[in-house]
Amino acid sequence: MTPPRKLPKDPQTTMSVTLAQLAGHLDSKGMACQLQGDPAVCVATVETLEDARDGQISFLANPKYEKLLATTRAAAVVVDRQVRSPQDLNLLRVDDPYAAITVLIEHLHGRRQHPKWGLSPAATVAETATLGSNPNVAPHAVIDQHTVIGHDVTIYPGCYIGPNCRLGDGVVLFPNVVLYDHTILGHRVAIHSGTVIGNDGLGYAPVGEGWEKIPQIGYVEIGDDVEIGSNCSIDRATLGQTVIASGTKFSNLIAVGHGAKVGDNCMFVAQVGLAGSVNVGRHVTLAGQVGVAGHLTIGDNAQVAAKAGVMNDIKPNTRVLGQPAMPINEAKRIYAVFIHLPEMRDRVRQLESDIAELRRQLAKDAKAR
Repeated sequence: MTPPRKLPKDPQTTMSVTLAQLAGHLDSKGMACQLQGDPAVCVATVETLEDARDGQISFLANPKYEKLLATTRAAAVVVDRQVRSPQDLNLLRVDDPYAAITVLIEHLHGRRQHPKWGLSPAATVAETATLGSNPNVAPHAVIDQHTVIGHDVTIYPGCYIGPNCRLGDGVVLFPNVVLYDHTILGHRVAIHSGTVIGNDGLGYAPVGEGWEKIPQIGYVEIGDDVEIGSNCSIDRATLGQTVIASGTKFSNLIAVGHGAKVGDNCMFVAQVGLAGSVNVGRHVTLAGQVGVAGHLTIGDNAQVAAKAGVMNDIKPNTRVLGQPAMPINEAKRIYAVFIHLPEMRDRVRQLESDIAELRRQLAKDAKAR
């Protein structure tokens, strides 16, 4: 089998620092760090426990991977304060390894640097469009009539921004994002490739055996600091607004129906689908492949486990699981029984056979008397 080709080094990842410097950096960010091992060891990049080599630092946040500490070749590992590890392994002990490694990834690797196009002459910008200072608009991007765009916005090739849109400062649209007319984006919104915002919702009136399209005259409004993954679709409202509030994060392949409202700081994992007019509270987590029926309300801080089918309202601060979704402890009890159904069926059949035999014996005894 041919070994995988090594990728060239990113110039942003060539900085090499000592463990003592990394510990100091974490301390400066308010993450108290205890260094165990050689403070002079140098690292330049971050890698997984399995793949890390000399000159790389890794981390352990999930206890199920603790066994890898015995075999990792990482120069150092970020762990919590209680974990046990081989004596010869260099460690940075912190309260929250996942948060700490996030800080170290940014420190060592930096953040993605966008290409610099300025305002490309190969972009199409309508005369009535308004762009703020320091635009970064790629070739073959299209900005339509009467759209207003804020400062320091980056728009990659193939993006289309329809008429009468409004984009805040620091927005980033990756390749082939489409914003239909009247879409509103807040500040520092990032939308990844292939996502469509403001397309028509599923609005049809039954006429005989056919369907008459209902004009979708609403729009989509997205708050500040929202990030939306690739190939998502957020329908415009039939009337009024579809809203994604500030701080919310979407993975890929999310579908939001017309007129839905999603609160602040929610987290939607891949393949979530919201039907129309759903109201989602703040700080709600919907795990992968969750489906939510129309016109329901999901309360603040609710957590919905993967593949759940939400058919009823969910109260705030509730964890649910299953199809249909139900409180998670109840669902676990049901599934614990469900997996034993074949054995239970066999036992019931045996009991039925035993009862039938007893009845025959009783009838035989009765005749004998």
